[in-house]
Amino acid sequence: MDLQQGGTERPLPQLIWRPMTPSDIDGVVGVARLSFPDHFEARECFAERQELAPEGCFVLSDEAGTVMGYLMAYPWTRNAAPPLDSLIGAIPDDAEVIYLHDLAVHPETRGGGYTRPIVERLAEQSKAAGWKEIALVAVNEATAFWERNGFVVQNLPGMAEKLASYGADARYMIRTL
Repeated sequence: MDLQQGGTERPLPQLIWRPMTPSDIDGVVGVARLSFPDHFEARECFAERQELAPEGCFVLSDEAGTVMGYLMAYPWTRNAAPPLDSLIGAIPDDAEVIYLHDLAVHPETRGGGYTRPIVERLAEQSKAAGWKEIALVAVNEATAFWERNGFVVQNLPGMAEKLASYGADARYMIRTL
């Protein structure tokens, strides 16, 4: 149960992680705008990534299908990050890692324990598919969160320049599977 202002209890909706479909993209964009207001990406970016790597895209939704969170991941080149708000065109032939592009939950569901299960699901799925690492760029001072999920900051020469569009606090991180 959750307490609303004034002390009245209200039940939290039952939410589950499921594969993302093209019809979920508008809901994903809505959650992204709330979660990353300083790192906006166009709807086309989310739609393209879901189309290119549907196996790495999930939504947190209620029984009615309302998107309350999402995770997007796809194969990518190690020690690189796609520029924000850009189409990637294709999965690189020389992809070496699974790149966790985004994980976000709606502000109403934060603190509900929803993130760790999907991160672990992605890790298990990636390892089973033969991938050895998951990479990401931590933003919005989320480095400690990602460290708790097994990721380690990589201080690589030239990486700060590559991450400039992500903000001053951006950190490239890797989790070995």
